[in-house]
Amino acid sequence: MKPISFENDPGARQERFYRMGLHGVVRRWKDFADEPWIQTLLEVEETERQQRSLDRRLRNAKIGIFKAVDRFDWAWPRRIDRQAIDELFSLGFLDDGANVVLLGPNGVGKTMLLKNLAHRALGRGHTVRFTTASDMLGDLAAQDSATGLARRLQRYATPHLLCVDEVGYLSYSSRYADLLFQVVTRRYETQRSIVLTTNKAFQDWSEVFPHATCTVTLVDRLVHRSELIEIEGESYRLKEAKERAAEKATARKKRTKTQ
Repeated sequence: MKPISFENDPGARQERFYRMGLHGVVRRWKDFADEPWIQTLLEVEETERQQRSLDRRLRNAKIGIFKAVDRFDWAWPRRIDRQAIDELFSLGFLDDGANVVLLGPNGVGKTMLLKNLAHRALGRGHTVRFTTASDMLGDLAAQDSATGLARRLQRYATPHLLCVDEVGYLSYSSRYADLLFQVVTRRYETQRSIVLTTNKAFQDWSEVFPHATCTVTLVDRLVHRSELIEIEGESYRLKEAKERAAEKATARKKRTKTQ
């Protein structure tokens, strides 16, 4: 079927119906164009399709539960570049095909920021996959054939944004390093962004992949088009745990006094 010209439709409504595949409406456009319900039908159909698309991409992204970024305690880290973080949420790095590395110790909010970035990208219409490093590498290593591995690699190579959490918390064999290298290389060649969190500076990644020969090249491709944001501070989760313990101790003292 040849594309239909819509130059005579100032509102481009007919074209929007065509793009949604509602060809019956398009073919009988002269019958429906002036109907008062046609604009409502168009808006309802577009809204429903956008919501279904978002729901599908949310399921595929596997972000899980997370706190909204407006609950982030910016006063807690000793050092954090809030302006740089705010700029990330404009998602300009996706247009540039750049990577982002959030570096810092355990509990300073790296995963929270990562999940919020993933959710923002989904809301802007991008495809996203969120995974921990261990889950992704274990998934790839479990493939028992070249064909199966190739298909699995596509799962991590094709989304507009790949979010990889917790690089550096475990050590991996050379096999796992090679698999991460393949993911990074495929995304590097297609200029698709990776955002990852790590608790280790790049010069210490030899501890993460102690016997791998590809680590230097892996890091080189990862940082070639990337922004590194360092966060320094104590664990916020530990802070919350101490606060809860103090509240419980206070409550117990109050109960004891009233008995």
